[in-house]
Order: sequence, then C-alpha cells, then structure tokens
Amino acid sequence: MGLFSKFRDKEPAGAVEWLIVGLGNPGMKYLRTRHNCGWLTVDNLAAKLGTTVTRAKFKSMTGTAEIAGHKCLLMKPTTMMNASGEAVVEAMNFYKIPIERVVVISDDVSLDVGKIRIKRKGSDGGQKGLRSIITLTGSEDFPRVKIGIGAKPHPDYDMAAWVLSEFSQKEQPVVFEAFGRAAEAVELIVGGKTDEAMNRFN
Repeated sequence: MGLFSKFRDKEPAGAVEWLIVGLGNPGMKYLRTRHNCGWLTVDNLAAKLGTTVTRAKFKSMTGTAEIAGHKCLLMKPTTMMNASGEAVVEAMNFYKIPIERVVVISDDVSLDVGKIRIKRKGSDGGQKGLRSIITLTGSEDFPRVKIGIGAKPHPDYDMAAWVLSEFSQKEQPVVFEAFGRAAEAVELIVGGKTDEAMNRFN
C-alpha cells in the first residue's frame, strides 16, 4: 500500500470552495527551477494534508483536500507559465468560485531567496503566470503567496534563463524551508486569517 493510499478514498465531502494554485512549468527539466516554486509548494501542502496532486483536470494536475473546514482544489497548471490563467478560469467557472477564493502561489524575483510575501491583491509584478490570471479573470483581487527566488546576478543576465535556472546547493535548504512556510500561509488564508499570515511571514 502506498504512503497516501488510505487517504485516496476519503475525498472531502461537499463542493469545492477554494482553489489553491501553484504556478510552474510542466516537464522534468523545469521541476526544480526557480519558476516552479508554486508547484513545489503545492506538493509540500499536499503531502502535509495527506493527499496527492495527480489527477489531470482543468489543464492542471489536481487533488482535493480539506483546509480549515473548506474543501479545496489543489492545482498545478500544466499550460506553461504564460497561460496559467486558462487553467484557473476553467476551474473557477466549473465550481463557480469567486476570484477572492483563488489563492495563487508564485515565485518573485524582487524578493531574496526564501523570503515570503503574502498579499491580498495587486499587480502581476512582472510575473507572467500572475499576468495571465489577471488578464483572463479581469481581476487583481485574489490573494497570493510569493516566494523569493532572488534577483538575476547582473543587469545583462537574461531573465528567462534566470527564472529557469535551478537553485544552488546553498540556496536549496533555504527555499525548501520556505515552501513549508508558504504552505502554512495558504492554510491561514483559507481559514480567514490573512492578517495573521501577513504578520507571521511578511
């Protein structure tokens, strides 16, 4: 029996109330890159909650879990980063989820590696996955958890090459610990404790 087998027959009852969206790119070559912080955080959260994110649905890999008494759909869009909004809109429309109950986890080059910032809403900040979601939903009013991946090494360094690079050995323990804190922040947000999350992690 697999580690999570006993949980798979216990899908939370009721309708999905929240979407938890971790941004990233599909494919092994992107798995541990800076741009995949959202995916890796969703995996961390899923493991903590005793579920898996393996079902193909809404142009994503998905799984369900209960957080703070709410049934949540955990999502890792497989559209490639720049089209993440397509997956989010499909799931929102299917479950009739308002934008305020879509929590998005993304990387952020303006934050030091491992630094977390929680925001209730805001612009895309140059992050193309967030830009896609804002464009296709027509709203910036969704909570997000940003994980710092550090600024590119020097001004002439190609941004795409930077976000698609892997963390150094020195950075890895710092950022992996950040995934756990980001997962905690998601739980607080769903539980109506966004202020507490901001106070603890920002």
